[in-house]
Amino acid sequence: MNGKQLKNSILQWAIQGKLVPQDPNDEPASVLLERIRVEKAKLVKEKKIKKDKNESIIYRGDDNSYYEKFLATGEVKCIDDEIPFDIPQGWEWCRLKHMCSMQAGKNISASEIYDEKSVLHPYRCVGGNGLRGFTNTFNAEGHFAIIGRQGALCGCLNIESGKFYATEHAVVVNGFGIISSLFIYYFFTALNLNQYATATAQPGLAVSNIAEVFIPLPPLPEQLRIVSKIEKLLPLVKTYKQAQNELNTLNATLNEQLRKSILQEAIQGKLVPQIAEEGTAEKLLAEIRKEKESLVKEGKLKKSTLSDSIIYKGADNKYFEKIGNTEMDITDEIPFEIPDSWSWVRLNDICSYIQRGKSPKYSLIKKYPVVAQKCNQWSGFSIDKAQFIDPDTLSSYGEERILRDGDLMWNSTGLGTLGRMAIYWSSLNPYELAVADSHVTVIRAMKKFVMPQYLYYYFTSNTVQSVIEDKSDGSTKQKELATATVKTYLVPIPPLMEQDRIISKIKQLASIMSR
Repeated sequence: MNGKQLKNSILQWAIQGKLVPQDPNDEPASVLLERIRVEKAKLVKEKKIKKDKNESIIYRGDDNSYYEKFLATGEVKCIDDEIPFDIPQGWEWCRLKHMCSMQAGKNISASEIYDEKSVLHPYRCVGGNGLRGFTNTFNAEGHFAIIGRQGALCGCLNIESGKFYATEHAVVVNGFGIISSLFIYYFFTALNLNQYATATAQPGLAVSNIAEVFIPLPPLPEQLRIVSKIEKLLPLVKTYKQAQNELNTLNATLNEQLRKSILQEAIQGKLVPQIAEEGTAEKLLAEIRKEKESLVKEGKLKKSTLSDSIIYKGADNKYFEKIGNTEMDITDEIPFEIPDSWSWVRLNDICSYIQRGKSPKYSLIKKYPVVAQKCNQWSGFSIDKAQFIDPDTLSSYGEERILRDGDLMWNSTGLGTLGRMAIYWSSLNPYELAVADSHVTVIRAMKKFVMPQYLYYYFTSNTVQSVIEDKSDGSTKQKELATATVKTYLVPIPPLMEQDRIISKIKQLASIMSR
């Protein structure tokens, strides 16, 4: 339960008579309502308020049912279906108009409202959401609860004291000097008056509608005890809310740190044990090279995907990369040590395709979506944010540019989006196919040997993400991850079966963390 929920619970206990004990010596609310009716009649006679043409009295019959009697016609109707809950002995159900009057303020020109209080503009100008500024005149004086009646926050409650100006969006609630404004403020807040707003682009509350809302009314002494109790509890609620927010922040931080730690352990071979029977990555890479050579011969793969790069660890514990007859010390490029059964490899050597998308010609025809950077979120891939290419231009896209299941889509330009990655799944695309735009690099792994999900975990790990800008080119405002850079990224590769076990373990831990 958060702070807001705790406060709402306290207010609900209050309006149901569960917050403070009842005192049988208290004057019952029925007598209080009669006093209010007498006061209202006096104000009507003095022409200070208008007479309610539909005035009524709510009472409980001998059969324990609730009835409403309309004084003008004498009509009586049962209202049991409108009473939401039982109330203690001595309380009464009434409509808001029975216990108070509600009057919207008057319009005032914006030019008459000033930001700062001064001798010339000493009065608070109150709108639907509270203070709007200061003005040189007032139209209300006293201590009142104020209901906002316009906009997204209509139904919100505020308190105003002294002389102030209420605008047309502020409803001044008058308890006739009998019902305290603080009691009105808390009980009306508990009623959630926003639920009675009109469902339009600009929500609004009609005074005539909220005047008819039912409210449980306790005896006057109990009202004072309720207000006193709430006032004592709210500082504790505030403290609880602050503590809860700090705890939530701490939990979120810990979860994020734990997530990063799990990924880091995974890509360093520390999350699951190595099993000798699963073979080695060295053998896996040899199989990939053999498969690539075969596909190149068959014309199914471009020759540019082939490489004779071999990375190994020397007797002196240094890492070397051998390309043809050239051998280089790349120890400084290696970010961490990996198990003996793993291998470091350039990304291009384990992929069949790495290429930026192309700049599309857009169309309003929703047939072929274009995956842009906004489609790739840390929460996953979303086609809902995609635009669409002109269907006539589809023929200009080579077959390899059509996205396939398991393709990694890596945002490759711009601060804030650079490095963000998602995996493409056709099940998330209701359209026939999809392509990527020129700001997204498509990485297509040799899925028979390398699992896309494992590569996703590696490229979203802190090892890669913490230095993504250092790896990119361009100005501060327009960083760019070149395709050549992507192709030469070093990747720690475990045997295929271990990749699968790593993925399963990460998902298992993520599920536990989300509980």
